[in-house]
Parts: sequence; structure tokens; C-alpha cells
Amino acid sequence: VAAQNCRKRKLNAILNLEEDVCNLQTQKESLKKERSQHSRSISRMKQKLNNLYRDIFSRLRDDQGRPVNPCQYVIHCSSEGSIFIIPKHLVKSEQKPDNEKEQKQQQ
Repeated sequence: VAAQNCRKRKLNAILNLEEDVCNLQTQKESLKKERSQHSRSISRMKQKLNNLYRDIFSRLRDDQGRPVNPCQYVIHCSSEGSIFIIPKHLVKSEQKPDNEKEQKQQQ
């Protein structure tokens, strides 16, 4: 009787573990789909942002009425909602630590 009870407990434990594995596989697939959806959403947002960026720079003019070169300037939004056009050489040194952090987080 003791051996029979032991086998029964072992079988129940195996069945519970198999159920857990099945649930985790389902959850994993669900998370993969969610991740894929988020990645697509982020890609669309990046594309929209790039389009907006190009559109803004196509309309900007300097004091002499010449188009502003997007290779030399960046758009900066402050926390108060103000928007500035800043030369890239002034911004790069400030943004490097943030970019390095982002790259480390992605790895």
C-alpha cells in the first residue's frame, strides 16, 4: 500500500509538472507574439518620427532663407515643451552616455 501511494504521488507530481510545462509553453508563445507586436509598433513609431523629422527639416530655413541642413542640426525638445534646433556638435558629447546605456540595455 505504501509503495502504491508513493507511485500515485509520483504520478501526480509528474502530471502537475507536465501541466506546468504546457502552461509555460503557452505563456511563452503568448509573450513572443506580444513582443513581436511591440516590435512592429516601435518600428512604425520610429518610421513616423523619421518622417516627421524630415518634414520639419524640409520646412526650416535659416536667417538668410536657406534650408537648414539636417546633417548639422538636431531637434531638441525640453521637458517644458520648448523645441530647439541645436548644432549636432554641441549635442553629441551630452548624448553619448545615454546611447551607451541604451546599447548595454539592448544586449
